[in-house]
Amino acid sequence: MYVADSRAGARAASAEGAARPRAGRRRAAVAPTVLALGTVSLITDVSSEMVTAVLPLYLVTGLGLSPLGFGLLDGIYNGFSALVRLIGGHLADRGGGRHKWVAGFGYGLSAACKPLLLLAHSLTPIGLVLAADRTGKGLRTAPRDALISLSSTPATRGRAFGVHRAMDTAGALLGPLVAFLILRATVDGYDAVFTVSFCVAVVGVLVLVLFVPGDTRTKAGARSTRSTWEATESGPPSSGENPAETTAPPTLRAALSLLATPAVRRITLCALLLGLATVSDAFVFLLLQRRLGVPDRWFALLPLGTAAAFLLLAVPLGRLADRIGSRRLFLAGHGALLLVYALLLSAWHGTALPYVVLLLHGGFYAATDGVLMAAASESVPEELRSSGLALVQTGQALARFVCSLGFGAAWTAWGDRTALTGSAVLLALGVLVSLALRPAPSEGPA
Repeated sequence: MYVADSRAGARAASAEGAARPRAGRRRAAVAPTVLALGTVSLITDVSSEMVTAVLPLYLVTGLGLSPLGFGLLDGIYNGFSALVRLIGGHLADRGGGRHKWVAGFGYGLSAACKPLLLLAHSLTPIGLVLAADRTGKGLRTAPRDALISLSSTPATRGRAFGVHRAMDTAGALLGPLVAFLILRATVDGYDAVFTVSFCVAVVGVLVLVLFVPGDTRTKAGARSTRSTWEATESGPPSSGENPAETTAPPTLRAALSLLATPAVRRITLCALLLGLATVSDAFVFLLLQRRLGVPDRWFALLPLGTAAAFLLLAVPLGRLADRIGSRRLFLAGHGALLLVYALLLSAWHGTALPYVVLLLHGGFYAATDGVLMAAASESVPEELRSSGLALVQTGQALARFVCSLGFGAAWTAWGDRTALTGSAVLLALGVLVSLALRPAPSEGPA
């Protein structure tokens, strides 16, 4: 049961605190920081998924965008955040405990974009609003994941990310449902959805400000800052110099030099290759709607299936990652996505088709989303945790940006089946290459 002791102070949110419970007190399954961040993500995802659930139909049916135009917007939606994730991660690391405030700025920026959708009615302004919204997401993602990682021990990191992603997905589950109810209850449904989404997003920002502790760095991590990164640039501390007193902010050069580390480079390459063949959720739902002939008013419910499967599987698969290794589970998750593509391409029209597709789609996210961050955390030093996670996330997000553009263009030029067949082939090749990129024996189990 993932209930933490709320009386624990902010400092107890550190990994050290999680590893050493006070005598006579039951150790929390996950740190309070993880639960607080999970609550913020739950509320924020209710807001964002309300918009995401109706956006494909709003743009394609309401505004008449072509699949190519939607692919461009979807690419911006997912890829623009990649350009600022490195900035968010670097700013958080340089602040030496500024993770909360960088993440908070990102959440606030995304919230401010929601009412602007009421004023945007063509491709350019909608693209600008989505870009600003994704800028907020890009700024907040790496500092938030760094907070989760720094608040957990290596042995429970997969479970911590699983709990957070489960709470996050509970919001993703509720968002489309709220959007569906609003669309059915109102005349001008899209405007009402955007307005309610803004109000919910503001609540998420308030929860972050009030309940997430500001500094989760461990003392060991603070002391190691200079010895880990600064020594590579200006040599070790001088004799008699106290490392704790001479700690300086990590540089951008030090963050980028993480790619020289074989383990970080390997996991970034895997995320990039597999991201190139990961068709965005919106396209998967549009393909499923076409296969089944789902009426427009029911379209917003399709993401619920994926979210429900993600919610059910995130924690058990996170724990499984702690036991068998995150690399194996990460690749198995992409195997589930390959099955989704195969089912959408098959001639099977059984009544179980949507349930199986959405279950596998949710399983794919449960086995890859938080698991990737848990795996990356094992290779990145604490003082550069936010920057290191941002590197991996950026590689994956840029790859998915390219995939959205390519898939939308291929759909427009050759049709949806040809585009999906190409993605399936690329995904299979990406899994095979990732299997070949085994870690060296000296790096331990994946």
